[in-house]
Amino acid sequence: MHFYCERCKKEYPVATHAYACECGGLFRLYQSAMDAEDRHEAVTLGEIETPLLPLVVDGCRYYFKMEDRQPTGSFKDRGAKRLIGELLHLGIDHVAVDSAGNAGAAVAAYAAAAGMACRVYVPDDISGERVRQITAYGADVVRVPNGRMNASSTLRAELGSDYYASHVYNPLFADGIKSMAQEIYHQLNDSVPDYIFVPIGNGSLLLGLYQGFAEIGRLPHFIGIQSTKCAPVVEAFHGLPETPRKSTIAETIRVSAPPRMEDILKALRRSGGDAVAVEDSDILKAAKTLNRRGIYAELTAAAGLAGARTFFADGMPDNYRVIIPVPGSGLKR
Repeated sequence: MHFYCERCKKEYPVATHAYACECGGLFRLYQSAMDAEDRHEAVTLGEIETPLLPLVVDGCRYYFKMEDRQPTGSFKDRGAKRLIGELLHLGIDHVAVDSAGNAGAAVAAYAAAAGMACRVYVPDDISGERVRQITAYGADVVRVPNGRMNASSTLRAELGSDYYASHVYNPLFADGIKSMAQEIYHQLNDSVPDYIFVPIGNGSLLLGLYQGFAEIGRLPHFIGIQSTKCAPVVEAFHGLPETPRKSTIAETIRVSAPPRMEDILKALRRSGGDAVAVEDSDILKAAKTLNRRGIYAELTAAAGLAGARTFFADGMPDNYRVIIPVPGSGLKR
């Protein structure tokens, strides 16, 4: 198993402290069939197969994938478990990550379980609940002004001897998220859903699901969802002019320039999917709808429902199986 550059194909060991190739290309993961079977998963926090909850909303039947039930409250636990488990096997004992909250909490928790030191760089406007969770695991929190992308660039400038346990740059993280696709396939009696509505920030959820279903052999239609206040993927997908990036209530998908934009667009297009922007007011309405059905989710889940409502505004065939992930718990807001 090793990393290789998507541009020049140069190979790097998984233990490298580089986060990208010297030519500027991002890493991809190569693993043989033997590597895939020899996964190092000694680090655990009691993960479960999360429920696939059927609910009828506006006369349409959706299946909500309840990732808020994971140990730290988000789907990022899948990637953190895979990444930290491999790093523990390699003898890595210091990690750092930048995050708007969920990835930082997941990496901090699994690092704590593995006995690793952890630093988490966060934008200074994230919720206090997210910071309290990260610090509870013993991680050092570094607050960075001027938004999420600045937190990422600051960490990379100050990385030092820490291993960059990035949910964006490190392909082991997306490799862990593939397990969600495998679960959905199993829960639908070994079949692939018709649509999955995926909130997109840096794209780790979309890319993990895409890789998982690609290995199964058939893709659902992926519909990427963003807020109208910060919609770089929607603009790129539809060839629209770039608009100013603004703050959105769905803070975990507030990413102005996803580093893996080309991969995100490829996943949407190859799946015959689409990209939809929704108003923050519609996200709040969707959150209220979920709340009144007993789901207290973070607002990215509500963005997924708002996107489905927009996409199926003229109705949805009864035989469609449509998945809406609930990426994280509302208790972090």
